[in-house]
Amino acid sequence: MLTEMFIIWPNQPALSLAVWMAALILVMYLGRHQSHQLLRTSGRSVYRTMRLCARALNLWQTSLAARNKAIILAAGQENTQRTIEREFVRVNDIVSRDLSHYPTLHRQISDTVSKIEKDYHSCIDSPPVPPAWLSAVETVAAIPRNGDAAVSRILDKIHDTITDAQDETLAAYQKSSQQNHKLLSGMQPLWRRAITDLDHVKRNVDGLEDRAEEIDHHMQRYESMRAQEDTAVHTLMTSSLTQFFIAGLVLFIAVMGGLINFHLIAMPMSEMVGGTSYIAGMKTSDIAALVIIMVEIAMGLFLLESLRITHLFPIIGSMDDKMRRRMMIITLLILTILATVEASLAYMRDLLALDREALTQSLAGASVVETNFRWIPSLGQMVMGFILPFALAFVAIPLESFIHSLRTVLGLIGQGLLRAAAIIARLIGNAANYLCKVLIHLYDLVIMVPLSIERLITRTIQKSAHQKSAHKQQSAAYPADVMEQTGVKS
Repeated sequence: MLTEMFIIWPNQPALSLAVWMAALILVMYLGRHQSHQLLRTSGRSVYRTMRLCARALNLWQTSLAARNKAIILAAGQENTQRTIEREFVRVNDIVSRDLSHYPTLHRQISDTVSKIEKDYHSCIDSPPVPPAWLSAVETVAAIPRNGDAAVSRILDKIHDTITDAQDETLAAYQKSSQQNHKLLSGMQPLWRRAITDLDHVKRNVDGLEDRAEEIDHHMQRYESMRAQEDTAVHTLMTSSLTQFFIAGLVLFIAVMGGLINFHLIAMPMSEMVGGTSYIAGMKTSDIAALVIIMVEIAMGLFLLESLRITHLFPIIGSMDDKMRRRMMIITLLILTILATVEASLAYMRDLLALDREALTQSLAGASVVETNFRWIPSLGQMVMGFILPFALAFVAIPLESFIHSLRTVLGLIGQGLLRAAAIIARLIGNAANYLCKVLIHLYDLVIMVPLSIERLITRTIQKSAHQKSAHKQQSAAYPADVMEQTGVKS
């Protein structure tokens, strides 16, 4: 019915279409200026709007980058301060544990050195001095005998006396040397004790030097963070991304462990609370098993917070030590009770599995066969049921790292999305501008016949006008030429 309204001649639809096309082209030709203005205005409006959006997105991305940088630097400074405090605590422990006994050690070393010095001076080996009269005796012994028997006896007596004196002196010298050797052998424990004490002091000093180097390294990092250097920001960002992926992997492993724990206690829980009741489409037994696992994770989280290993809840860390110890004991007790309950549920699961297997065999008409060493899987399930709650308790450590690093990751994702949105906005603005220009050219292409006629008429009019102006110029210049040829002066 609608198509019949546009048919002028029912027997000639092509002629009717041609008439309508001509009318449309005529209308488009008459509204060419307004259509061009509309398309140009639309293209420029979309282009400028998209540029404003891109600029706003870039500003937002810049502010988000500055905020992420501030967050990363604040977190890095906090961690570095905590590390430096821990290093100072270690230095304090070394000083109070080892160097506090340094005066006593110094006194022991001084006493040992003094005793060694005294023994050393005591064992100085000095050769025996021959008696002064021996030289005179030797002089007398050198007197020639001249064959006199009395003189020979006297000289022999003198020689024997000298020989006995030398033997006595040599014996005294040997005895003194033996005493000196005993003193020197007695000095060995003193030397060893002094060396041991000095080695102990050296180890303490080396430990302090190592701690001092660590503190210097952390202080350099802290100063670079305070200066907001790009290297420090890049390092912190890389470390945060690494912590995010590592913590995510550990949390995934913890989730797998939680699923194993859930399947370990789900069946006995159905026997305890009933497997026919549902809450929000889930079995009540499954909800009870999940609640037990969640409570175990919560108790583990509170336990680690009480130990000040994690810092997710500052109010727990700010408690006084007495209250914190009480909370630690209570959470550990509750966690142990829940682990014991899980171990009993795991054992109950094995019993239920045995009962079901026996029931299946009896219904099939077969005799019930008792499996040897059936206690081994029961013991394994009980151990798993007792160990898994304590393993899940440590999920707070990767959870804290994941939460802290998630801020950095979300900030980087937000920066990337804003930057991509700004680029897309610019692309949309440029595309709309060029699309409007293309539509203008397509518009002129549709009405190219009347435009060609208009251009032809315009050229003809301009050509005739040009010829008229040239003819007038020639007419105006002709009388002057004639006057110049005749020599008539004005």
